[in-house]
Amino acid sequence: MKPVFVDANLFLRFFTHDDEAHHRKAVSFFRRVSSGQVQALTGPPVLFEVAWTLRTAYHQPPEKVLEVLGAVLTLPGLKMTDADLVSQALEMARNAGMEFADAYIAASAAKAGALVGTFNRRHFEHLDSELYPL
Repeated sequence: MKPVFVDANLFLRFFTHDDEAHHRKAVSFFRRVSSGQVQALTGPPVLFEVAWTLRTAYHQPPEKVLEVLGAVLTLPGLKMTDADLVSQALEMARNAGMEFADAYIAASAAKAGALVGTFNRRHFEHLDSELYPL
């Protein structure tokens, strides 16, 4: 069987319990992933969508969003594309009290040896990013 690339809504139903039928299906799916019956993976764009949805639709504070993203990263059996970069970005976001997306950009720039070009200098200064002078 082909691996399954997991979309944001599966994680959201799993963590929010807002739709009980979907929550049960998500729990069952992640149990199969955990036991090795299903190979599953996801990636940073899905985490951006989870974070955005938790903040805007569920009005969750940044700390809770980072907690959920960290839980996704450590779900047993789930593979994460760019796992090292995601882990670094989560740590940076927690330490700086910043959003995951900005921390991911900062971590990506640092890994590439690049400057960050942004008008949102304050956020990236908190993340110790090297900034391009605009």
